[in-house]
Amino acid sequence: MNMSERPHSLIYTDWTVIEPHFDPTLLHARETVFTIGNGYLGTRGSFEEGHPQAMAATLIHGVYDHVPVVYTELVNCPDWLPLVITIEGDRFRLDQGEVLSYERSLDLQHGRLSRSVRWRSPAGKTIDLHFERFASFADQHVLALRCQITPVDFEGSIEVQASINGYPENQGFNHWESIGQGATRHGVWLRVRTRTSRIELAMASGMNLSGAEGSPQTANVPGYPTLLTSFFASPDQTVTIENVITVYTSRDVEAPTQAAQTKLADLPSYADLRSQHEDAWKQAWENSDILIEGDVKSQLAVRYNIFQLLISAAKHDDQVSIPAKTLSGFGYRGHVFWDTEIFILPFFTYTQPALARNLLTYRYHTLEGARRKAAHYGFKGAMYSWESADTGDEVTPRWALPNDPYAEDIRIWCRDREIHISADIAYAAWNYWQATGDDDWMRDYGAEIILDTAVFWMSRVEWSNRHERYEIREVIGADEYHEHDVNNSVFTNRLAQWHLEKAIAVYDWLKQHHPQRLSDLEKKLKITPERRSRWQDIAKNLWILDSPSGLIEQFEGFFDLKDINLNDYEPRTKSIQALIGIEEGNRRQVLKQPDVLMLLYLMRQSQEFPYSPAAVEKNWDYYAPRTDITYGSSLGPAIHSILASDLGKSVEAYDRFMQAALVDLEDTRGNASEGIHGASAGGIWQVVVFGFGGIQLGDRHPVANPHLPPGWSRLKFRLHWRGKWHDFDLKPNPTQHLPAPMTPPPPSSPRLPIRGVIFDLDGVLTDTAEYHYRSWQRLADEEELPFDRDANEALRGVSRRESLMLIVGDRTYSEAQLHEMMERKNGYYVELIQTVSPHDLLPGALTLLEELRQAGIKTAIGSASKNARPVVEKLGIADQVDAIADGYSVEHPKPAPDLFLFAAQELGLDPGECVVFEDAAAGVEAALAAGMWAVGLGPEERVGAAHVVLPSLADMHWSAVQERVQQASHQECANS
Repeated sequence: MNMSERPHSLIYTDWTVIEPHFDPTLLHARETVFTIGNGYLGTRGSFEEGHPQAMAATLIHGVYDHVPVVYTELVNCPDWLPLVITIEGDRFRLDQGEVLSYERSLDLQHGRLSRSVRWRSPAGKTIDLHFERFASFADQHVLALRCQITPVDFEGSIEVQASINGYPENQGFNHWESIGQGATRHGVWLRVRTRTSRIELAMASGMNLSGAEGSPQTANVPGYPTLLTSFFASPDQTVTIENVITVYTSRDVEAPTQAAQTKLADLPSYADLRSQHEDAWKQAWENSDILIEGDVKSQLAVRYNIFQLLISAAKHDDQVSIPAKTLSGFGYRGHVFWDTEIFILPFFTYTQPALARNLLTYRYHTLEGARRKAAHYGFKGAMYSWESADTGDEVTPRWALPNDPYAEDIRIWCRDREIHISADIAYAAWNYWQATGDDDWMRDYGAEIILDTAVFWMSRVEWSNRHERYEIREVIGADEYHEHDVNNSVFTNRLAQWHLEKAIAVYDWLKQHHPQRLSDLEKKLKITPERRSRWQDIAKNLWILDSPSGLIEQFEGFFDLKDINLNDYEPRTKSIQALIGIEEGNRRQVLKQPDVLMLLYLMRQSQEFPYSPAAVEKNWDYYAPRTDITYGSSLGPAIHSILASDLGKSVEAYDRFMQAALVDLEDTRGNASEGIHGASAGGIWQVVVFGFGGIQLGDRHPVANPHLPPGWSRLKFRLHWRGKWHDFDLKPNPTQHLPAPMTPPPPSSPRLPIRGVIFDLDGVLTDTAEYHYRSWQRLADEEELPFDRDANEALRGVSRRESLMLIVGDRTYSEAQLHEMMERKNGYYVELIQTVSPHDLLPGALTLLEELRQAGIKTAIGSASKNARPVVEKLGIADQVDAIADGYSVEHPKPAPDLFLFAAQELGLDPGECVVFEDAAAGVEAALAAGMWAVGLGPEERVGAAHVVLPSLADMHWSAVQERVQQASHQECANS
């Protein structure tokens, strides 16, 4: 395999994640990134042909099994992907032969994963392969896989085998025992059963061949039922293999094998399945999509995280919930945490309330497990498990193995002390009820959850005779760096108090509206009027740490701990706990994740104690610098982003937002291989809606108070609130991010050392002028406007609107018609630039960018195009650019200086410290007006006004450019 090319990062468009090259060192992380699913199951992005280091997995909701003595985990189910392609005796695989081209893409809009590979076999035969797969969003029991095979430079025989792998493992352990397999006239089938939980699973597989002569045969390899076919193909002849798979478990039906076979026999064509699947996704996105204009990376990242949430929520099963790592990896063994209720559930509550109902009802079905845990610890009521699986019993491991083989095992105290989860679940249930008005659910399910967990709190609190107050001792709050001697955690105590207050409200609501249901629950849960009064007494007298200054102590004695300055440990690639140790972390004022700040966020919507804007600011200033926000918990950045946004800290809010948004896409924490960070994905939605959108949920309807990040020109989403949909289409305040008007320095101001370079994009780093020309030409033809290549020259460096006005000339159009024409032209252009790749960089561009990076010079893009960001991503130079100023950034285009002044502002530089590379007269004029050095690329007659004129960037080095600018500086001084 040819691995001489430098690994490339992912490329983002509005709806698509693209992997332009294969890098085996990123194999496991990218398997997570390219996970697909349908709410019933999730399948990691492993290759159909397999790979020696693959960590393939298909995980199905509710299919848990037990490893003897150790733990309960979601089971890796039989693999439906195996597709072996053999070309004249050579098996296709990426670790053999030569990969001539490669591209994998996840289409979020349509829920499809595809991959194109040009591969040369060890025998020298070149073949094009295009794979596509999807887990049907229209029918959760259907999976589909297609491969299109095209010989390039040979004719010969090709064999394809499509199999079901009945021997999947959970990192070395196989949970399945084989029951049977066989073949029907529609395909092959497999039947297996988990070893201890005794859940049966059946899969059936069918194959279709088109484009060549051949017919599928069957091979009954034990545990590996296979369909195979062979055919003869010639150069440029495309042969298509379609493989459809059906899957059922005994959790779904009594006879899963029969169900899988019957479903397979009744399926329509692959094309119809694909169409139905796309229609289902269209419907899902209609209510859940978020539109962001002005920032392609943010747009893609937000949609990516929403996609991962949508494929993780069961549509037809209310006895399962979303694991912390969703259905995408083995991290946390498929266990359910508070992540679901606090971080994930709001997205579903406000966009897919039926799915939110299912997720909460899971907690109702696991109440018996919560009651068993309470009884085990000597308490009453229901005490929810920190980690939950199918029954609700505690499945958190008691011990963890240390990294040092000679060290002692590490005791995990979360199962015993992180008891706030019972209040977290009640918090989620209450807020679902407030948002939906679903009285039936509260009566039948939610009330019992809230009331029985209130019984637990009543038995868990302790009365202090000395202080005459209730206390809760020996707990772990949201901040897990402190697990010893944590008494009266303000997070835990306030949530328990809030919980009891809401339990009283639910009790009174039942008494008024559903007295029979209350009577039934009073008998079942042993709730009496005296106990209700006890709840009131506890809520009134439970100690909540507070102070007149507004600074809240995280727990009793926290301010007495040794302080820490996290900057003293930079740079680092590990958590603070990993650097200083567990015990030292307990003795320091360092947080794994927000604790007091998390409490303030949870009370933010209802404006309940201790929330106030002043309290947020006071506690932010103290706790944010002490939070290990980079390598602590992935749950923290989203909450920090929302609160920073409230405080007007737009730059920090955006940085924390991107930290959360890219945690999996760019593997920023180094653990994406374990699965999607589900809580972070849910937190991202909350950041955009509640943080940047500023949504407040009033009594009558939601209200927006937006503060959009720099560069965002539009934010659009919808919310479901009390039976109605509310649409929000938000724009930034024009002065929001510009503290003062952008004014160039006076001509007489002294020149400063060069610290930044701003590049125009088109004609400087790449040449998409032909795409622009063809797009304008198509529009002009449709409108019957005169236009040719000579006329196109006048459009260089000019904004889209000004370009259109030059084209239409004296022709009269309404403003709406002009807007539609601009959008139409842009659509044509976007279609054309989909083919842009790193190969489209102009000669010398990448070398110069790399030299600037090595020299410590900041770089920016200053382009009038509103498509600058996707082009930069497709060119593969996003990591070489510090800022982008594009058509969304400023109101006045070139030749006004605003675009370049905005770029300098984003770089944090004075205009006089910047050099602009431009190929258009309007751009050179803009650079000069901004008080910057101008380097013109092209003929003198076009860019001769620049300080320095070069034919192109080819063979041009930064040292030579500096020398030319210095000469211009001397000349300028001599002339003055």
